[in-house]
Amino acid sequence: MSGSRKMVLGFVAAASMAIAPLMVAAPATAATDYANCKALNADYPHGVGQPGAVDSTSGTPVTNFTVDQALYDANTKSDRDGDGIACEKH
Repeated sequence: MSGSRKMVLGFVAAASMAIAPLMVAAPATAATDYANCKALNADYPHGVGQPGAVDSTSGTPVTNFTVDQALYDANTKSDRDGDGIACEKH
């Protein structure tokens, strides 16, 4: 291996060792687990649902809820009708 090739490989190795620690992902923040629907609706007035959820109602369905899987998962206890939307309201 030529001297210049070794030098280039040395620079690449040194650069990757310097950059690698910066590439570590920051830990994800936990979704808020609200105590009840009143607390959740203060931040999300129309509720929170999982992607693809459809409001099960005999009236006009809620379609303007916030879609957020992690937030829904943290508040599934508030999805009383099991339609994939917690604390939905018009």
